[in-house]
Amino acid sequence: MIDLRSDTVTKPTQAMRLAGFDAEVGDDVFEEDPTVRQLEERAAEMFGKEAALYVTSGTQGNQAAVLTHCNPGEEIIMEANAHLFLYEGATMSALAGVQPRTIQGERGAMSPDDVEAAIRKDDIHFPETSLICLENTHNKAGGAILPWDNMKAIHEIGQRYNIPVHLDGARIFNASVATGISVKEYASLTDTVQFCLSKGLGAPVGSILVGPKSFIKRARKWRKRLGGGMRQAGVIAAPGLVALNEMVDRLEEDHEHAKNLAESVNSISGLEVEGKVETNIVLINVKETGMDAEAFLAKLKEQGVLAVPFGPYTIRMVTNKEVSAEDLPEVKKQLEKCVQA
Repeated sequence: MIDLRSDTVTKPTQAMRLAGFDAEVGDDVFEEDPTVRQLEERAAEMFGKEAALYVTSGTQGNQAAVLTHCNPGEEIIMEANAHLFLYEGATMSALAGVQPRTIQGERGAMSPDDVEAAIRKDDIHFPETSLICLENTHNKAGGAILPWDNMKAIHEIGQRYNIPVHLDGARIFNASVATGISVKEYASLTDTVQFCLSKGLGAPVGSILVGPKSFIKRARKWRKRLGGGMRQAGVIAAPGLVALNEMVDRLEEDHEHAKNLAESVNSISGLEVEGKVETNIVLINVKETGMDAEAFLAKLKEQGVLAVPFGPYTIRMVTNKEVSAEDLPEVKKQLEKCVQA
């Protein structure tokens, strides 16, 4: 099978496996795991923040951020198709007791004017706006990169109204590799950032939340409340260190593969790439084939290629380190077979 469902299907490298095997460990709830501490210090340094917290997943990292930033009855501004809104089980409402206020963006980017207009006035009828959330790259927008000027303008609004900005940077390294803007520069436009080790970087487990020391101290308690307190976690943190130190530059290969895949798709009558491919995600509209996304994917699976539905007639393919350049002609061949069928 050629697996293009997500970059979460990546397998740890041999170096990661060996690092985990040899990792020095301790009880991380007591903050005594030296490998976890090394990973957190490395992450904080890379992002230019005071401190970092190793969490089990991107969702846990985002929700620990929401729980730390907000109080029950408050409101968060976010893009209408944000991962926080669509794919995290309404945790912000279920656990934090806050409600989302969504803004329809363009390729995942909210208009700064719309963000400012959405900030609640001091009125007894309204919740307080306590957080602004951004997502870069934007999953639902096909791996779109938030423009620097857009992030800067929204950050300035946050500062003006004393509202923190959190970045769901699950794939922020993809944005960094594609633009040449460092993750530290991106992080300078936000108060806190969550990023994943287990997507394109290939580590088996975990994400990191970075921010001010006082914030991370409070978030550590929320991690514990969420069941995320880990013990001898160095065995999974060590591969994360390998990911940060050795796997960032290889993301360029995924981006090149995604662009080549998009060219192949656009050459097939009946298929159309939706939007611009900037990183490692390709959205493909299959409506002209006469099939919906689910039916098309079922046929594609029979041909040995896996992808996921992303709308009634849209499928998503994500290039990753398990997919080689040699796999791409085979993907094109099987897409053509599905269309002909």
